[in-house]
Amino acid sequence: MTQYAFGVGALIALRTDTTLATPAQFGTLQEVQLDLSFTIKELTGQFQAPAALARGGLKITGKAKAAKISAANFNNVFFGQTLSTGNTLTQLNEAGTVPGTGARTVTVANHTNFTADLGVAYAATGTMLTQVASGPAAGQYTVNSSTGVYTFSAADGNAAVLITYSYTTTTGVSLSLSNQLMGSAPTFSLVLNEQYQGKLLNLQLNSVIAPKLALAFKHEDFMIPEFDFLAAADPAGNIGNIWLSE
Repeated sequence: MTQYAFGVGALIALRTDTTLATPAQFGTLQEVQLDLSFTIKELTGQFQAPAALARGGLKITGKAKAAKISAANFNNVFFGQTLSTGNTLTQLNEAGTVPGTGARTVTVANHTNFTADLGVAYAATGTMLTQVASGPAAGQYTVNSSTGVYTFSAADGNAAVLITYSYTTTTGVSLSLSNQLMGSAPTFSLVLNEQYQGKLLNLQLNSVIAPKLALAFKHEDFMIPEFDFLAAADPAGNIGNIWLSE
């Protein structure tokens, strides 16, 4: 029976530059493309057509799109740095009201883990207030970065405000990006498995690096991470394998 390929299959990466690496399977895979291209050298003389052709260097490139977002996968194929537990989140437009009397202060909900102010706006108009070091006047505020307490002018008493800030949590995953030496990159093997009508197509590239990661956010659409990859021969001189049913 003739073999065909249908669908995108499964894509798995396994780091080869570190020991006991956890395989990274790309969830909700959307697209995988593999391109193998050779340079061709032409020997010509006085005639128009080449007298001889020779195949030169091989370039193996590709790209993959997978909708499932995974910090571990990003780290395995692109960053090769350190994952840790914890997260920094952004609280957008938290509603607050400046007191009409007494201290004109607003304490944000996540003040215990407050990390940075990201702006204050009047709820009625959207106009941004200006942060100052001390003694705020109308349209100004100060913030205590240790306590998450915002202080406003008496002139803004009873004003409804929207406060945006960042804070830390103990959940989630953090990927710290340090400035690496030139040449540093995680190396991994890449396996593509596709099955259709009982026929198998299995492809493995032994030594791969990913030179590009794209995160394209769109209005009313899913963000689907895309990474490019480039393959070379491994230290033993092997590029990989292709296994087929036919």
